[in-house]
Amino acid sequence: MPDSLQTQPEVGVPDDTVFPPGVCYIDGRYTTMDQAKIPVLDWGFLRSDATYDVVHVWQGRFFRLDAHVERFLASVAGLRMTLPVERAELERILHSLVARAGFQDAYVEMVCTRGHSPSFSRDPRQARNRFFAFAIPFGWIASEEQRARGLDVHIAEIPRISPESVDPTVKNYHWLDLVMGLYQAYDAGRENVLLTDGGGLVTEGPGFNLFAVKDGRATTPARGVLHGITRRTALELCAELGVPAEAGPLSVEALKQADEVFLTSTAGGPMPITRLDGEPVGDGKPGPVTAKVTALYWDKHRDPAWTTAVDYSLKG
Repeated sequence: MPDSLQTQPEVGVPDDTVFPPGVCYIDGRYTTMDQAKIPVLDWGFLRSDATYDVVHVWQGRFFRLDAHVERFLASVAGLRMTLPVERAELERILHSLVARAGFQDAYVEMVCTRGHSPSFSRDPRQARNRFFAFAIPFGWIASEEQRARGLDVHIAEIPRISPESVDPTVKNYHWLDLVMGLYQAYDAGRENVLLTDGGGLVTEGPGFNLFAVKDGRATTPARGVLHGITRRTALELCAELGVPAEAGPLSVEALKQADEVFLTSTAGGPMPITRLDGEPVGDGKPGPVTAKVTALYWDKHRDPAWTTAVDYSLKG
């Protein structure tokens, strides 16, 4: 951490409060994570009225930065918000966050909230939207041991929020269904969770999309899910590998009969799922399609066509 970003604990905050190392940009300035704050009246906090996106940095390079920024801007527009910065400035801020933190591997999040009205009106049109972003160390959705053997995932009874109610293609913080699903999974002795649409079709899990492979063909749920950048990447990698792959309906029964299953997430890429509710998927080991997609995914992190070098000159 650069010396200019070191701070003392704030008065009234316990000394044992733990924040990850990193840097945040908020209200036009850069600060350490422990000093980054939003007002309690911000609708992003009070009403989950916000959108966000996450791009990762690996070995000093952003992976698919353009795709993440484009989706973020589309989400902001979809929620009828306005960013206070232009795209070029947004990207400069993201580079600067990583540079100031000195990270080679990072998790970089950009957020736009509804903010709040200066007159405290309940009319969202009067709210002043708020933008902030931060960079913290890269984190995995699964441990190294889990990635090697594959996750044991619970299929929850809780249905995912209907896409007729909340557009899942706009990345959002409406996670209570996912969080309650996680508690179901933990109670059942499982490691993570998948939610259905309530009608027998699989949707997604907390922070990840899903792929099922049967007879060499991969399917990822098409409806009621975030169109993840890593999901999109996996579809493109399957095409490059000659693996037929498509987005379409995927039933719980078809999932259980799959030869192999894997998830996709910015927080780690493709990762195998080898057990569903304790029962083995296929032979209970990570499958060959999963292995090929995973290997090619990480190879692409060295490809200038897929990555953008962090501008470390923007360290302030």
